[in-house]
Amino acid sequence: MPPNADTSILRNRIATKINAIDHVEGDAATRSTLRSLKALSGTELVIDGVIYDVADFVHPGGEVIKFFGGNDVTVQYKMIHPHHTGKNLEKMKMVGKVVDYVPEYKFDTPFEREIKSEVFKIVRRGREFGTPGYFFRAFSYISFFFFMQYTFATSTSFFNYDSWYKSGLFTAVVFGVAQAFIGLNVQHDANHGAASKRPWINDLLGFGTDLIGSNKWNWMAQHWTHHAYTNHADKDPDSFSSEPVFAFNDYPIGHPKRKWWHKFQGCYFIFMLGFYWLSTVFNPQVMDLRQRGAQYVGIQMENDYIVKRRKYAMALRTSYIYLNIYLPFANNGFSWATFGVIMLMGISESLTLSLLFSLSHNFINSDRDPTLKYKTTGESICWFKSQVETSSTYGGAISGYLTGGLNFQVEHHLFPRMSSAWYPYIAPKVREICKKHGVRYVYYPWIWQNLFSTFTYMHKAGRGTNWELKPLSGRA
Repeated sequence: MPPNADTSILRNRIATKINAIDHVEGDAATRSTLRSLKALSGTELVIDGVIYDVADFVHPGGEVIKFFGGNDVTVQYKMIHPHHTGKNLEKMKMVGKVVDYVPEYKFDTPFEREIKSEVFKIVRRGREFGTPGYFFRAFSYISFFFFMQYTFATSTSFFNYDSWYKSGLFTAVVFGVAQAFIGLNVQHDANHGAASKRPWINDLLGFGTDLIGSNKWNWMAQHWTHHAYTNHADKDPDSFSSEPVFAFNDYPIGHPKRKWWHKFQGCYFIFMLGFYWLSTVFNPQVMDLRQRGAQYVGIQMENDYIVKRRKYAMALRTSYIYLNIYLPFANNGFSWATFGVIMLMGISESLTLSLLFSLSHNFINSDRDPTLKYKTTGESICWFKSQVETSSTYGGAISGYLTGGLNFQVEHHLFPRMSSAWYPYIAPKVREICKKHGVRYVYYPWIWQNLFSTFTYMHKAGRGTNWELKPLSGRA
């Protein structure tokens, strides 16, 4: 995890520090305030430079709106409210404005308008949530998980078994995959608010994250930030969370974050992904719910909504450790062999989850600097276009049933609050519109092709191959 950034990075939407001053516009009830993001309270949000107080706002999607209290949520708001209009914001209490607001991304572009118009002809408003098929699959995976959870936690036959399927090795591998299925097919849709139009169902299924050793609120902090700033080297937590062990970002040669051992990461990164479970279960961030990746890019996590949930996060993590670490030792002996079985379970879950996630944005020709135009010209870039060109899609509906639709990564990043059940239906139209607008859409018919591209990318990124001069052309 990178060190804390300086204030110029942490508060990315404010160019200068300005003390809070009052804008006198009549009486106190109509008075608005100009201030910086640092002056926001835990119940205030910023959207398009306008400050809203949501303390008393009854949000149709539930209290999750208070999760990002104290932050600029312009991109997050627009990516999960595809039917947004100015009238939606009029329902919230405006209390001021942020000065010198200059966004990197722009919305309501011709590409965005057409792709939403065409997709919404396929998935009508109000129908974008989980289908009966989705819930059948979700509860099948949940049932499988609880069966394997009971088996793993109560088994006394890791080493003394009369049938191979009762062995610790088999049980560990299968239970690891069962946990990964929860992460892929249940909690992911739910924590995007996409499983159901009923907030309590999303909230309940979202705790699947805690059932598999992670944490619902830390996951949301990192994942929603990742969606907002995909492949942004300074703001996408997923792009730098593995550093300095290995690097997803293709840093220029000589960059301080490029290490000599990255030259070999194409050979070892998959093995390091196997330790994802271990680093998650024993991550101390569960105690304060300050997800360090999101915090690094400026997300503040000290609002009342988060503070009140810390005790629940700790209780859930303690339960997980008791069931999946203490009980296996107690039932099968405190030995290195038992430790090995527990680690095999963690590695099984880690590789099933993290390898599939790593395919999504790390492949040959993925856009590794989506805001380059903004950096060089100051012109905001189309957020929808950046989501397509930083993501890939592989396979079809069957792959989607196994991965919770994560194989349709392009469609998922364009419509993150649409249930994964709909992605196979909208994918052809998305490709058609991308081709019409000259937006690069990367599709691999088979997962092994995406895997090969990812391994190739990781090797080249580690060695800096893409930054070497081409001797015959003289081009970088």
